Amino acid sequence: MSQTPEPIVYQLKVVLLGISPMIWRRPLVCGDSTITDLHYILQIAMGWSDDHLHRFRIHGKQYGIARLGGISFSNDPDAVRLKDFSFRINECFRYEYDFTDGWKHQVRVENILAHGGRRDYPACTGGKRACPPEDCGGPLRFLTLREHYSLFYIMERMLEIIENGGTEDYEEDLNDLNYWFHVDRFDRKEANRRLYDHACGKEVFMWV
Repeated sequence: MSQTPEPIVYQLKVVLLGISPMIWRRPLVCGDSTITDLHYILQIAMGWSDDHLHRFRIHGKQYGIARLGGISFSNDPDAVRLKDFSFRINECFRYEYDFTDGWKHQVRVENILAHGGRRDYPACTGGKRACPPEDCGGPLRFLTLREHYSLFYIMERMLEIIENGGTEDYEEDLNDLNYWFHVDRFDRKEANRRLYDHACGKEVFMWV
């Protein structure tokens, strides 16, 4: 009698290409997770807002969730599971998001673990630096903005806003400055909270 394969967990390392210093995340994802699941897991772990089209490139084939006006895929993303690819340790595939800005992620299988049954999956166990702002123009534009928003510029701009009693776009300006002030920070607890909420069926994206 054949035995049912033990549930596995993929330890992935996701690196946003074209950015230095590196922006990366380390999610743990069950082998039973679908392409649909993985898309939302990467969106949440990285910090994207799922406002744009995406695709995976795995073993020379494209996968993803079809959206109105976007590209179509030959496979149902709710039927294809990660374990179907029989990934090996150190094997890589691509995840692309926002074809205008051109964000490309390398996803590498760092390890393949036994499920164990003691941890809630998916989970993010590590990462560095904040995700770039949506619609900022892509990797080169992001690096230019990062250089522009030096700590000196942020403090100078904050003082200017305070001295002038605010601006017409006061909250937007402050949010912008706050992002660049924390650009080297990744909030792992918040990412895991959102992953947990999503796994429980709660809405974590706000589409307009």
